[in-house]
Amino acid sequence: MPEPTGWESRIPAWLRPRAALWLGGRVGRLVLDGAGELVRVQIFDRSMTLAAQSFTSVFPLLIMLAALVGAGHRARLAEVLHLPATSERLLQQALSGSHSNAFGVVGCLIVLLSATGLSRALVRSYLVVWTVREKPGGAAASGRQIGTVVVLVVFLLFARVLGWVASLLPAPHVSGVLVAFVADCALAVLLPWLLLGRRAPKGPLLAGGLVFGLLMIAVRGAGAIYLPRALQSSADRYGTIGLAFTYIGWLYVLSFCLLLAAIIGNLLSREFLTAAPADEP
Repeated sequence: MPEPTGWESRIPAWLRPRAALWLGGRVGRLVLDGAGELVRVQIFDRSMTLAAQSFTSVFPLLIMLAALVGAGHRARLAEVLHLPATSERLLQQALSGSHSNAFGVVGCLIVLLSATGLSRALVRSYLVVWTVREKPGGAAASGRQIGTVVVLVVFLLFARVLGWVASLLPAPHVSGVLVAFVADCALAVLLPWLLLGRRAPKGPLLAGGLVFGLLMIAVRGAGAIYLPRALQSSADRYGTIGLAFTYIGWLYVLSFCLLLAAIIGNLLSREFLTAAPADEP
């Protein structure tokens, strides 16, 4: 038999069968545990809940922001948000004739409080994924929920800035992927940390952030091709309701990736970041 190369050559010959058995057993157990976790967490139902809550939480905040900045800055806001031409026209039509005083202090507070539905859905999801029994409560928890939604909106607004920063670096395409990867990892770590604080387990939290960043490399590439075409096609066929369904569908994909990354991160932390069990004699 040919001599092994690479990392296998570093393992003593007498230990290679046991190492292969241990690795194969762990990977197999990881796959089976992952399938069980997907069922336990009810990832499809929770992803749809997060998508719907994202649509009814983040978009009203963006509309409120567009009304507050005034008509002269709405086109710039649409450009920052990467809105296609059809969506930008609908935004202008929805806000035509409105002024900054359309959203008073009370109105802004109502929009902010309504947007915490997304935060509460995220809290429930993370509690189930990580089997955390103690649920955050009180005024501090409400403040964290509002802050989480604000962080999401800020992330959307500064996504274009990150692309501009990447364009100034060497190899812009590669730099853009790396910058987006770091931003996605940071977002996946920051959201549960803001919502749960010390209740969020560090190992699964960091591992899930890395997994989400890796997943988003593929999702971003597919979305850059699919989403503009899907939005234009939906608007041509069904009008405003078509745009809404397309956005909800895309938010479902993002929510699914976020929960899947948390589940995989939890499994990886449990399987590979802990000491290997001793073999039976």
